[in-house]
Amino acid sequence: MTSLTADQIRERVAALGDWFHNIDLNGVPTAPNHFLHDYPNVKWQRFAHAVPKDLAGRTVLDIGCNGGFYSIEMKRRGADRVVAIDFDDRYLAQARFAAEVTGQDIEFHKMSVYDVASLGESFDVVLFMGVLYHLRHPLLALDLIHDHVAKDLMIFQSMQRGSAEVAPVRADYDFFEQDHFDDPGYPKMHFIEHQYARDWTNWWAPNTACVEAMLRSAGFRIAEHPEREVYVCRRTDRPTEAGAVYPALPNRPR
Repeated sequence: MTSLTADQIRERVAALGDWFHNIDLNGVPTAPNHFLHDYPNVKWQRFAHAVPKDLAGRTVLDIGCNGGFYSIEMKRRGADRVVAIDFDDRYLAQARFAAEVTGQDIEFHKMSVYDVASLGESFDVVLFMGVLYHLRHPLLALDLIHDHVAKDLMIFQSMQRGSAEVAPVRADYDFFEQDHFDDPGYPKMHFIEHQYARDWTNWWAPNTACVEAMLRSAGFRIAEHPEREVYVCRRTDRPTEAGAVYPALPNRPR
């Protein structure tokens, strides 16, 4: 636990730039004027019950850790080891400081989700929160997580836009059938060519059916859906319609 005063913490928070995670650092909020209010705590409170309360003996990987909110919460639940990765130096600096102030021992790495195989290990719990829509290759990322770092549990969250309806989808359609593509509940991923919410890293906005279909396609069984954007998933074999499984992705050179 840090010995810094509240004023020293406040100065350091300001020096680290704008925070997306509002974290209480000994009474000093990191993003008190967040446009989503007390975020991500307001979301966490809606699904925290679905995450094991006691993580003793378990390892956790937080992919796209941002300011470190979820990594800190996992340590507070007793996780033996938390590894947090992000590709943004500013977010990593924020997360390291937040971990220092809150007294949590978290291992940080600058790394893209596409490089998770280089960690060389799998984790009992993988957090993949608020990352999918920032990726140019989102399904590849899910495949890599499945094949290289997810041992069992994955907690997933993505921004969603469009219908929350999930329509039944057949295994196959004739080439000349097209009406299902216009069904609001058919899996759809909206592509963002320029910016969304003044953020050029927002590439995709899936609807609910698309999120669920992508998770299944990557080999994750949805065990619980405790909040509209959040899914608690279990790693399974990656299915095909023929009943076989897709082979695991090979380790790729960096």
